[in-house]
Amino acid sequence: MVQTLPHRPQLVVIGAGVAGGMVATRAAEAGMRVTMLCDGPVLRREDLVDRFRASDHQTMMSPYPLVPHAPQPNVARTDDYLIQKGPVAYQQQYIRAVGGTTWHWAAATWRYLPSDMKLKSLYGVGRDWPLDYWEIEPWYARAEAEMGVAGPENAPFDAPRSGPYPMPAAPMSYMDRVFNKTLTALGYDHISAPQARNNQQVYDARPPCCGNANCMPICPIGAQYSGNIAVEKAQAAGAELITDAVVHRLEVDAEGRITAARYLTPDRTEFRLEADRFVLAAGGIEGPKILLMSTQDTAPAGVANRSDMVGRNLMDHPGTNASFDVPEPIWPGRGPNVISAVTSLRDRPDRDRIAARKLMILNMNPVSGIAEEAIEEGLTGAALREAIRHRTARRAVITAFHEQLPDPENRIVPSTDGLTDALGLPRPEIHYNVDDYVARSVEDTRARVDRIAEAMGAEPGSVTHSEGYLPNNHITGATIMGTDPRDSVVDADCRAHDHPNLWISSSSTFPSVSSVNVTLTIAALALRLGDHIAQEARP
Repeated sequence: MVQTLPHRPQLVVIGAGVAGGMVATRAAEAGMRVTMLCDGPVLRREDLVDRFRASDHQTMMSPYPLVPHAPQPNVARTDDYLIQKGPVAYQQQYIRAVGGTTWHWAAATWRYLPSDMKLKSLYGVGRDWPLDYWEIEPWYARAEAEMGVAGPENAPFDAPRSGPYPMPAAPMSYMDRVFNKTLTALGYDHISAPQARNNQQVYDARPPCCGNANCMPICPIGAQYSGNIAVEKAQAAGAELITDAVVHRLEVDAEGRITAARYLTPDRTEFRLEADRFVLAAGGIEGPKILLMSTQDTAPAGVANRSDMVGRNLMDHPGTNASFDVPEPIWPGRGPNVISAVTSLRDRPDRDRIAARKLMILNMNPVSGIAEEAIEEGLTGAALREAIRHRTARRAVITAFHEQLPDPENRIVPSTDGLTDALGLPRPEIHYNVDDYVARSVEDTRARVDRIAEAMGAEPGSVTHSEGYLPNNHITGATIMGTDPRDSVVDADCRAHDHPNLWISSSSTFPSVSSVNVTLTIAALALRLGDHIAQEARP
């Protein structure tokens, strides 16, 4: 039996991460009655830190408790929640809890370049956005202020700006400065990365970074921005938060309006919440799955899916990394995990045939992997200790994000084999591949990294390149934005073409993934959307 909740908010926001929290905050501040639905629980930072410290095998997900009613994919497990049906595994991981996946991100807050939004017009590949960079630029500035971004001024291949960053860039570590000398000599632009992390000062009541180098999987002191902050601000503005509410169906009336969201609690009790407006901010996999599960007479292919584009055009940043040892100590693992990046490959004339990419110097302590490596070599005792000490001080790692083009064959659907989760809901089934556009970029990147390693004194042929494509949790494209309702899901305002009172706030709306992290663009569009809804709701 479905229980209809007695109150009727003006706005229901499904999802309580950065996107949902920022939309809800703006709407609540404008006086709207707002209810947020989150499929997972509230988390406390101190509990997460304790869980991580107590974990036998420390991974990106080890601080985060298992949520049986809202399973979280974890690439370290073999019983992964995602069903892989494609030639390439789409092994993403995300957190289903208040705050979302920004609990364990690296806080990289890059803006897209203007060209990132006009790939079809400029290079004849991919898709254009239905709006241009300068329409988003003021919202980028607001998002940076909201999140507390520290970044470099007038840096090459950074996006044009109408004003300065809220805080100056974090200083480069010793390792980054060593890299900078070599990279500059080789002709690369190597800059400090913009980050939503307090730099040497208190910002928005958050303490300054003290260099724990534990940004992923959890900033232990809260210097780094996370989505729970947006949710808490929404609550302070009057928004209601309902946790452990797994939305599985949106109801549609004969006129195409969304009338209610249905959700299940952990004991499978079902509730129904009516509202005037709905924002789906449940992420790039769970959000499209909700739409596709919501089949009914008024939406036979699922909600917002007359175009058959819901779930399609799934993208990420197919990743690679390479490691090598240099002759002199560079001491990785001091300060934030990623302090700097090579930006001169973000936009090039050959982008019509080879993916753009961003190279990053990974500043994480490599001692665990090096210890396993040395043990596998059979080292013991003093020889083992010396190998760990020597290599840990000298190990360099370069990672790369490669731009991927939208492809309708890359998609997420509810399980076609009847595989379900603990609530009886279908698990996400992923069909995914990576094309030659990315493969050519990967080949070029590996050759470039070999030359960088040689210039830094690494032994020829000593670079270890990762195999296949690494996931980066930048789940993009499955409710794609466009002007034509026949080949897109939402318009330039993120409103569903099929439903006048449904909006989607997620990187799933992005027509391009670019070569940079997506969270700042998520936040900019969420603030823009929240303001749009608040204005529309005014009498």
